[in-house]
Amino acid sequence: MSELLLEVKNLKISTKSTDLVKDISFQLNRGSTLGIVGESGSGKSLTSLCIMGLLAKDLKAEGSIKFLNKELLKLSEDDFLKIRGKEIGMIFQEPMTALNPTMKCGVQVEEVLLRHLDIGRKEAQNRVIELFKQVDLPRPGILYEAYPHEISGGQKQRVVIAMAIACRPKLLIADEPTTAIDATVQNSILKLLKKLCSDYEMGMIFISHDLGVVKSVADEMMVMYRGEMVEYGDSKEIFSAPKNPYTKGLLACRPTAETSFTRLPVVSDFMNNERPKLKLRTLEGRLAFLSEVKSKPPLLKLSGIGKVFGKKVFLSKTNLVRALEDVTIEVYEGETLGLVGESGSGKTTLGRILSGLETATAGSVFYRNKDITKLSRGEWRTLHKEIQIIFQDPFSSLNPRIKTGNILTEVLSVQTKLDAKARKEKSMDLLRKVGLEESHFDRYPHEFSGGQRQRIGIARALAVNPRFIVCDESVSALDVSVQAQILNLLNDLKDEFGFTYLFISHDLAVVKYFADRVMVLQNGELVEVGASDDLYLNPKTDYTKKLIASSFN
Repeated sequence: MSELLLEVKNLKISTKSTDLVKDISFQLNRGSTLGIVGESGSGKSLTSLCIMGLLAKDLKAEGSIKFLNKELLKLSEDDFLKIRGKEIGMIFQEPMTALNPTMKCGVQVEEVLLRHLDIGRKEAQNRVIELFKQVDLPRPGILYEAYPHEISGGQKQRVVIAMAIACRPKLLIADEPTTAIDATVQNSILKLLKKLCSDYEMGMIFISHDLGVVKSVADEMMVMYRGEMVEYGDSKEIFSAPKNPYTKGLLACRPTAETSFTRLPVVSDFMNNERPKLKLRTLEGRLAFLSEVKSKPPLLKLSGIGKVFGKKVFLSKTNLVRALEDVTIEVYEGETLGLVGESGSGKTTLGRILSGLETATAGSVFYRNKDITKLSRGEWRTLHKEIQIIFQDPFSSLNPRIKTGNILTEVLSVQTKLDAKARKEKSMDLLRKVGLEESHFDRYPHEFSGGQRQRIGIARALAVNPRFIVCDESVSALDVSVQAQILNLLNDLKDEFGFTYLFISHDLAVVKYFADRVMVLQNGELVEVGASDDLYLNPKTDYTKKLIASSFN
C-alpha cells in the first residue's frame, strides 16, 4: 500500500464574514493524482494556496493539513520556505504573473535550484536547459536568455512548469497547468507529469476546468461547488456515473467532437435533476450559413502578412525570430474564423496585428477595403470602436488599481457620448451578460478568480459594440460551465449584432463547435484553411492531422 503523503481534514477557509471553503476532507498517497474540478470561484485554488502556505493575510484557515505527518497550518513562514519549492512545488494558474518580468526565464528557474540544492551555477544552468527540453520548449538555449514578455503564453506556462518540477518535489500542486498550452504539447506535459509521479512517487493535485484532461491524468477526483465538496471518489467511476446533478452538468457542458447543439448546455440546466432538451444544428445548416456570408465582400483581407521580431546584430540574423510569413486570407462579415496551431506558431501575433497592437513587417491588412497596416495611433483609437481584442492573460490585461466598474465606464467615456448614469447602467448590464454580479462593480481585479477576471476582459471588449473581435484564448481560463455561457453569449451577440470573430484557441473541440471556418498556422505559415466540420473530418496536412489526433483521442 502506498504511503500517505497528504491528509486534509475538515478544512475551512474564511474571511471575517464569509466561509469560502467549507469543511472539506481528502487524502493523497505517494504516486497518486487527485483531480479537483469545479466552477471558477468554487475554492479550488484557495485550497491549493492554503496547502502552500500562501493564503492572503485577511483569510483564516481552520482544520488540519498534514504533509508527511507534519501539520502545515502550524508552520511558520521560515519553515514553509524550507519546503516550498523543494518538497512541495506548485504550477500557478497565470504564467505571466507567476514570472518576474525583470528576470530572464532561465535565471528564474536556476534560482530555485541554487536555493534548494547544493550545486554550482554552471550545473544549475545545465539542469535548466535540460528541464526546458523536458517540457518541450523550442530553442531552450535561446529561451534561457529570453524575458517573459518575449515568449508566447504557452511557452511561459512551460517555464512555470519547469520551475515547479525543478527539485523533483514530493508533492506537486498543478493549478490549471495546461490552460494556455496547445493539445500536442499538453499531451507531452501530461505524460511528463505522470512519469514523474511514477518514477519519483510524487503525489499530484491537479486542478483544472478541462474535464478531459482531468479524466486522463487523475486517479481520484473531487468536485467542488461554492466552497463545498459535492462528489469525491474514483475518477473513472465519477466520469462514467456521476451522482451529483452539478457533476452531471459539468460533464455535459464540455464540447466534444460530436457536439452540434445550437446552444451548449450549462450547469443550471441540470441542477433540478432534469436533462435539458437541446436543439441540434445540422451540418447542412452550417454550410448554408458559410455559403451565405462568403457571398458578400470580405470584411478583412490579409495579403502576404509577415512579422519578424528582433534586430540584426553586426550583420548577423541569429537574433531574428520570424513569427509570421506570407499569411494571406479573407475574413467575411458575420463569420467566426477559428485560428489554431501549436504554441509559438504565430496565432497571438496575428491577432495583435489585426487589433493594432503590433505592426506587420510585410504585407497589408484591408478592413472594409481600407489599408489599416500603417495607421497612426490616433487613427487606431477611432478604429477601436469597431475592432476590439479579448486578451489571453486576464490579470495582466486589467489595471490592478482600477475597480471593475471603472474599467468598463472608462472605455465607455472614451468611445461613447453616454453620460455617467448611462455608462454605469450599461456597465452593470455587461457584468450580468458575462455571468458576473452587480456587486462586482466595486471590486478590484485581485479580488476575483482567474475565470472571473477573464469575464471582465470580455465585458470590456463588448462595451463599445465592436464589429470585429479578436478572441485570443478568450475562454481558456474559464471553467466548462462558464465557458459554455460565454460561447452561448458570443453566439447570441453574433446573431443579434452581426459580430465577426477571429477565435484563437488551442482547444480544437471548442474551435470545431464555435467556428464556421478554421485556419491552421504552423511556424508562422498558413498551412490549411477550411470549413470547420470538413477540416476535422478531412484534414489535408500531416500537421493538422497531428493537432486533431492530440485533441480528440
